[in-house]
Amino acid sequence: MSAAQLPDPVLKLGVDNLPVNGEDRFSLTNDFMTMRRIGVMQEIPRAQKRQLRAERFERDAQRAQAERQMALAAVQRSTATAWLDLYYTQAMQALLQRQLEETRLQVQAAETAFGSGRGSQADAFAARAALIMLEDRLSQIERQARGAGIVLTRWVGSAADRTPSGPPPWQNTPLESAHSVEHLQRHPDIRVLAAQIDVAKTEARLSQANKQADWTVEASYSQRGSAYSNMLSFGVSIPLQIDRKNRQDREATAKLALVQEAQARFDDMLRGQDAEVRSLVNDWRNGKERVARFNGQLIPTAQQRAQAALTSYRSGKGDLAAALSARRDEVDVRMQALSLEQDTARLWAQLHYLIPDNTPTTNRAEQP
Repeated sequence: MSAAQLPDPVLKLGVDNLPVNGEDRFSLTNDFMTMRRIGVMQEIPRAQKRQLRAERFERDAQRAQAERQMALAAVQRSTATAWLDLYYTQAMQALLQRQLEETRLQVQAAETAFGSGRGSQADAFAARAALIMLEDRLSQIERQARGAGIVLTRWVGSAADRTPSGPPPWQNTPLESAHSVEHLQRHPDIRVLAAQIDVAKTEARLSQANKQADWTVEASYSQRGSAYSNMLSFGVSIPLQIDRKNRQDREATAKLALVQEAQARFDDMLRGQDAEVRSLVNDWRNGKERVARFNGQLIPTAQQRAQAALTSYRSGKGDLAAALSARRDEVDVRMQALSLEQDTARLWAQLHYLIPDNTPTTNRAEQP
């Protein structure tokens, strides 16, 4: 690395003792003191300083890489949540579309029954009202689906037009059983702070090394008039640290304070991330339990109730309004289950992309 090498030498050109008045003014050869000079100067930092400067650039590169990983994880999380929003709004849209087609048939049946004298006008009005409510609800879901598609396009471009193949494996995550400190330290935010600590430590060591002054060597060759001897000059420059207490020592103290500050921010971030992951896992587990309850108990119960109400209406023991209400309740339960599953899957995405996935994929729009 260039920082570990000596600085570039400096070429120096000049004229010394040029007369500006009298008979020899502006002459380069008449006065014995006038010299045309060419020289070279080389600064020689100590090897320890050069090594520390090279190490500082390496630490800066590691920090930049950690920041890149942090940005990548954020993009992947945003892409996954946008994909999930699109998938579940489309699922809700399909559910309402099926219910809408069924309700249209019920409206036709109710109007036919009323026209033939076998049904009441109230049943026909109830079926029409149910149809209008479903159309309005479907319109809202379609708006949400279009919005979700726009957000996903922001992240994946034209790939957002692909039809999602199915939900991701949101029921499982490696963090479900336990998460270790080593795993958390791979988190991009933590890695950025860890890299900042390394940079601060290197800066502190470099400030300590700066207490030792660097030397500069210089040599020059001076040419005079033909009647006079040419001259060779050389020398060494050494900075005099006459106020080390208020300069070098104070700088070293400040750099050490920055190390302590970076370490404190790292420790605080580590604890904060640990608490955040535990909270996400807790909410995700609760969401899984509720989704299982909806799918295993609430939806079958609502479905059975709707079927019983429809059977009662067809046998003449109940009215259509009660059957439509029971069917509407079933759809509400199914919509709630999809919404809850969507929220739980979003929590899974937060956990799954806590650390960026660096594996290239050509199917990102189909599976987060």
